[in-house]
Amino acid sequence: MNKEELKQKICKVIDENRERIIAFNQKIYDNPELGYKETFSTEAISQELKDLGLKVKKDIAVTGCKGRIENQNPGPTIALLGELDSITCPEHPDADPETGAVHACGHNIQLSAMLGAAIGLVSSNVVNELEGNVEFIAVPAEEYVELEYRSKLLEEGKIKFFGGKQELIYQGELDNVDLAMMIHSLDLGDKKALIGGSGNGFVGKKVQFVGKESHAGSAPEEGVNALNGAMLAMSNIHAQRETFPEEEKVRVHPIITKGGDIVNVVPADVRIETYVRARTIEGIIDANKKVNRSLKAGAMAVGAEINISDMPGYLPLLTDTEFDTLFKSNLTKFIGENNIQEGASFTGSFDFGDVSHLMPSLHPFFGGVKGDIHTRDFRLDDPELAIITPAKTLATTIVDLLFDEAQTAKEIIDDFDPELTKEEYLGFLDGITRDIKEDFKD
Repeated sequence: MNKEELKQKICKVIDENRERIIAFNQKIYDNPELGYKETFSTEAISQELKDLGLKVKKDIAVTGCKGRIENQNPGPTIALLGELDSITCPEHPDADPETGAVHACGHNIQLSAMLGAAIGLVSSNVVNELEGNVEFIAVPAEEYVELEYRSKLLEEGKIKFFGGKQELIYQGELDNVDLAMMIHSLDLGDKKALIGGSGNGFVGKKVQFVGKESHAGSAPEEGVNALNGAMLAMSNIHAQRETFPEEEKVRVHPIITKGGDIVNVVPADVRIETYVRARTIEGIIDANKKVNRSLKAGAMAVGAEINISDMPGYLPLLTDTEFDTLFKSNLTKFIGENNIQEGASFTGSFDFGDVSHLMPSLHPFFGGVKGDIHTRDFRLDDPELAIITPAKTLATTIVDLLFDEAQTAKEIIDDFDPELTKEEYLGFLDGITRDIKEDFKD
């Protein structure tokens, strides 16, 4: 068969399995789980990949799995990724009543698109006509949440990093991968897909202000109000905002996770979590220095102690123009060029950004959903556009990459100049990790 005939065969198989793929999506949606807790989702996708005859490795980073197509024809290895975890949004009508977890992030959709591509490539036997390998990786813990829980996993030696893709890189699960691909869902208005999007990176922070308790009514002068120190620190951060360069798109958004113990005791233990986001690594480092100054100043003003824990977040999302162009050539056949938006600058963050610093990476966005992500309004609207079309486009792009002795894949790999080696990347993350303690008590 020629290349176009192989693509048509894949699309036919995906269409024949449409109901299976959409039913799998609903199964994952009905069982939302937070990061490093995705036991149900890991088992569900593992079983689907096993049913396709793939060799599956489970619990690759606490949870998660990967299935590998072992091709008899040697060549590059492509990783197709899908994420397992949900977020917490108790206000969403479909949120779990006990945990507040819900797939208001669309990870169930991208995982289903990954499965659809796997079905298309394997069940059609097209993969046997290609030269190279494909891995389908279900990744845990994309959402950077529940920092206390992940800190416990870190202390127990179960993880090294809070993000799932960071952990996979550290564990060596991507060492044999040459190119990486995945999709994300987004309400794109009158457009159906977006390619060439970039995103912010960030540093994660946990902050503790330690004061001195006293009776809030009868002897407040004998205490040190840690909450006042935290409020001053947040005001100091606001005062820094005009110093953040516009092109860096800096975002700092702290929340108070503990404001004290009881109302009639001067707060002596106050805690904050926040991200410091920016468009470049240099911008993240610069903004983080200013935030740390602001935090320390708040503690100093009231005479409190402060503990700042900086943790590696995610790197900025980079694009590969050559890879994007190849993907667009297939996508246009399904939705037309007029329905594709090219280029966007997101101030949110994706842990796929870490992968994009190491290898050629593809991260398009598909519509078919309504409402903003991470809100009560997010919902699947058009399964064909959100799940089936990306499955077909991913699978047919893999045909382009690995057909004819994988010449296209080899060209993209040869043209790629990584921003970081794996060793440099891990060294950078280790360099961010630090605990700062300052005592400003009288």
